[in-house]
Amino acid sequence: MSDNSLTIDIVVPNTPEEVFEGVTNVDKWWSEGIEGETASVGGEFTFTDFTDLWCRFRLTEVTPPQRIVWQVVDSRLDFVEDHTEWTGTQVIFDITTTPGGTSLRFTHEGLRPTVECYEACSRGWDFYINRSLPNLLTAGTADPIRKP
Repeated sequence: MSDNSLTIDIVVPNTPEEVFEGVTNVDKWWSEGIEGETASVGGEFTFTDFTDLWCRFRLTEVTPPQRIVWQVVDSRLDFVEDHTEWTGTQVIFDITTTPGGTSLRFTHEGLRPTVECYEACSRGWDFYINRSLPNLLTAGTADPIRKP
């Protein structure tokens, strides 16, 4: 982790292609409230947790099966004073082959320890990147935020 980002590294026994496909199926591992295009450059999608919290992302880089970059173009984090803390940040998934599987490096650039949401947001990303997404990739089921 740098001072300007949160980074999480995982290794799964899947191919890079399977990891790439899993990452792009955001509604399967993060939130069933994902709406929009999650796999093409220029595509936009919205995340919600079914409260007043939401974020709109634009895909600025999609290089199968190696890299995906989401730019946060608008956001409303309802649990912090600056509701737009995520706006202007970017989420990066770097996928590489490793012995026995595939390495995924998740980076949320701009999610700094000095921002108000850092503790809660880093705990959330830890759950979704270390548990939900790997479960989707290895067992076919994950634990996204469910529709009420």
